[in-house]
Amino acid sequence: MSSPVVIPPRYNRGVNKRLTEKLTELPAAPGVYFHKDAGGNIIYVGKAAILKNRVRQYFQKSRGRDPKTEALVAEIADTDWMVVDSEVEALFLEAEMIRRYMPQYNILLRDDKAMSYIRIDYDSDYPTVSTTRRPLDDGAKYFGPYLSVSSVRQALKLLRRIFPYATKRTPNQKRATLYYHLKLDPGLEEGKTSLEDYRANLRKLIAVIEGKRTSVLREIEQDMQKAAKNAEFERAAKLRNQLFALQNLNKQVVFSDKEFLDISKDHALNELVDILSLPDFPKRIEGYDISHMQGSDVVASMVVFTNGVSNKGEYRKFKTKKNQNNDFYNMHETLKRRLSEKNLKVWGKPSLVLIDGGKGQLDAAIKARDESNCEKISFIGLAKREEQIVIAKDRSNVLLNTDYLHKLGGFTSESKDFILVNVPHNTNVIKLLQRIRDESHRFAVSYHSVLKGNRQTSSVLDEVPTIGPATRKKLIKTFGSVHGVMQARDWELEKVVGEKKAAILKQYLRPLKKEQRRSGAKV
Repeated sequence: MSSPVVIPPRYNRGVNKRLTEKLTELPAAPGVYFHKDAGGNIIYVGKAAILKNRVRQYFQKSRGRDPKTEALVAEIADTDWMVVDSEVEALFLEAEMIRRYMPQYNILLRDDKAMSYIRIDYDSDYPTVSTTRRPLDDGAKYFGPYLSVSSVRQALKLLRRIFPYATKRTPNQKRATLYYHLKLDPGLEEGKTSLEDYRANLRKLIAVIEGKRTSVLREIEQDMQKAAKNAEFERAAKLRNQLFALQNLNKQVVFSDKEFLDISKDHALNELVDILSLPDFPKRIEGYDISHMQGSDVVASMVVFTNGVSNKGEYRKFKTKKNQNNDFYNMHETLKRRLSEKNLKVWGKPSLVLIDGGKGQLDAAIKARDESNCEKISFIGLAKREEQIVIAKDRSNVLLNTDYLHKLGGFTSESKDFILVNVPHNTNVIKLLQRIRDESHRFAVSYHSVLKGNRQTSSVLDEVPTIGPATRKKLIKTFGSVHGVMQARDWELEKVVGEKKAAILKQYLRPLKKEQRRSGAKV
């Protein structure tokens, strides 16, 4: 017989019995916690190095609090949490959950001056890593927002020892900085590291930020073994040190696989399972969208949410084989390719597929699924205008739970072949689906913009003799854009295309660079 739960006296006043008992069950582990009001709505999301200590602080009467925090505590009727392996994992997961739920007290209590983003201008000819309060539409990659500036800076400080990066570019700097000699900077000024190698290093850093530590460790280990086999012992030793340093960060710095999250605590996933009568939590949700300009540069995006959290390392993009101004055709082709035998073997099967669109897009996607002999995969849509969940009768592989829908305050409208599910926009399930849909839309539009820009500027390199399609592709991949090629140093061009081609390339680009400087425009 188990012993009775002992309720600490200081939690009794003003706290309901259910919440009081939960406070005694809090683990001494890092994680993310969710405060909910009497209606079950998430009103605040926070992170903690030790959940037991942090969450209990809200209910200790002796602690001084400002009026806004007092108002939050007065509304807390329940709390829940997700245990993770490290404080940094909690940092990144907190940001994801706040973006999804937009809890009212995270907005009321936050100080805009304390919000922080990680900025990496990966495509620049001199990439830097920094933190900023205001993300700009400048082509750089942004991660965040994060509510703990000090935690972000501390994580970056430690990660810089493993993946050296520059933090700023000093005009007319020709010598490597002191940070290079401290092994914290790549030393691009003196060519100590090539731009290509530096970007490869940044890709690993980004993967760690996105929670892909395991894959990064595997990649470094493989590169180390390859270098040793080729008798590149100096490089192998460098990779070995990098591998050990990343491993030794352990739980204090980098977060583990999202697969170990307690997804049963994810309120949106719970609602999704209940409303669609799914047999289990959807471990892998894939979202799809199409982007094009009147049928040109047609692309599609596949975003992946693992256990309810965006998993950017699994994102994929497609360029349709034919440019057609027909989203039904484009969606059909995309899903046929996604569900090919080859891609199923490499990526596995999704638990649930979310199509950005209404009846037509969902119908086209389901036809592709059935033609690929994947009938058991659940498919739904999310129509933009009214944010309705679209279900194909007898084809979506879900069973609408109308009782639970009504409990959430929702209702349905039906046609011959489809059910349109109207769920209040403030529910957790809609916020999750919106987040997936918006992310798939963003990813598709960004890829379309890249293709459109490359097509408009590729003619600059097309006119250069000896620069064929393969060399053009290699240049764009190395330097990010035609503008990046034009800004590249002589030795960088020679390393990519050789001395002869580099000399011809510089000769043809010289007048363009002069024109660019004169007009102040970018090519």
